[in-house]
Amino acid sequence: MNDDRALHAFDGIELRHLRGFVAVVEERSFTHAAALLRIGQPALTRTVRALESTLGTRLLDRTTRRVELTDAGRRLHADLAPLLPRLAAALRAPTGPATLRLGFTALLPAVCTALTADFEAATGAGVRLVRRDSPLAGLETGESDVVVLRGEVPRDAGLRTTVLLHESRVAAVPRAPLPAGSRTAGRPPGHAGMDGLTDAQAAALRAVARRRVLDWAELAELPLVVNTVTGSTRPELWPAGRQPQRACTAGNFDEWLEAVAAGHGVGVAAEPVAQRHTHPGIRYVRLKNAPPVPVHLALPARDAHPLAERFFALGARDASDGR
Repeated sequence: MNDDRALHAFDGIELRHLRGFVAVVEERSFTHAAALLRIGQPALTRTVRALESTLGTRLLDRTTRRVELTDAGRRLHADLAPLLPRLAAALRAPTGPATLRLGFTALLPAVCTALTADFEAATGAGVRLVRRDSPLAGLETGESDVVVLRGEVPRDAGLRTTVLLHESRVAAVPRAPLPAGSRTAGRPPGHAGMDGLTDAQAAALRAVARRRVLDWAELAELPLVVNTVTGSTRPELWPAGRQPQRACTAGNFDEWLEAVAAGHGVGVAAEPVAQRHTHPGIRYVRLKNAPPVPVHLALPARDAHPLAERFFALGARDASDGR
């Protein structure tokens, strides 16, 4: 039998079979080896028996008190003991230290700090944060492996998602709204919108600049600054016929912030924005009856990175546990 045919005869043998056998030998106990491998003892027993069946020989003599190697088992262990560490090193060598790319847009939720620590402890891999001003935070361009997204995720995006948490919304109001009839010349580059504010809109903005609390329904009467790329609040969230008018649009979070501060309209964002992005030209106002912002963890529905799968599973577990 040539080498290729000999290898084909052992196609059923997997790395877990070899690791299980070596662990039992070194621990001299199925119970202790199962604890070391973090699997159940019956599963480990089946694994070793499957290896013996494929090889066609008994490797271990088992009694109620101890586990002893047969001659065949002794020879196999002598070959495997140095081979398995070399195999693990060879599999690590092509890629170096494993790294997961975690994408996000404006800011990362605080829960991701603990989630990242759990992931790194469980896998030994590192996490690199990737900020991208794109609807899917770099997932669509291959720059991210798994991403955090706020707001609703398009159903046709080809993603698998889980909700990490829900965040409250706040209103961002300009401290100095533009006067009625103001033109677009003062807008930051890249913004588009109305030629100016009506008398009623300018008066409404001046009034809310002094408020401490606003009702969600009141915003329908105010000009709205919308981040159309990565924002989580658009006029469609309000009932038909009672939707705010877009004052201007922005292509990323920083443009949105400056447009609100410049006085073009009111903005709406997740509450962490108010906690972490102060601006001298903006006041944040608490909102009543506003729908919460869903925060999703997302990865490709097909062919996701193995590390992304691990991170996603940990996130889904923590969300179900209410952490």
